[in-house]
Amino acid sequence: MIKLLDNLIEKYFDKECIYLSWDAASWHASNELYVKVEQINSPEYRANRKIPIVVLAPLPSGAQFLNVVESVFSGMARAIIHNSNYDSVKECKDAINRYLRERNKKFRKNPKRAGEKIWGNERVKSEFAESNNCKDPHFR
Repeated sequence: MIKLLDNLIEKYFDKECIYLSWDAASWHASNELYVKVEQINSPEYRANRKIPIVVLAPLPSGAQFLNVVESVFSGMARAIIHNSNYDSVKECKDAINRYLRERNKKFRKNPKRAGEKIWGNERVKSEFAESNNCKDPHFR
């Protein structure tokens, strides 16, 4: 998350604010992340840097229904990781990176809303509802 935050600040240095939201998975939040955000948001740190304020918005534990993005990542995991036969961790990481690179390249060439390529094909309707669990039931 700290590396992601560093990348976001570098890429979106000209924005006013960056919101970070994540589910309650233990690896998403850490004391180091909170210290980093506190440092970034401090007046001393910001004095000579043009960077956005960072606002943390973690989702409550047991609230997969709020994490609509979970549907998208479950689909990506099914396409790339599950039932795969990679010879090494590196080969798997390369496949994930290639998938993201190809999707990003396609989007940069044809910038438009994801439409039917992603949205509308989720396992459950993409909306915030208490009964909505976006995780793929086959891979929990």
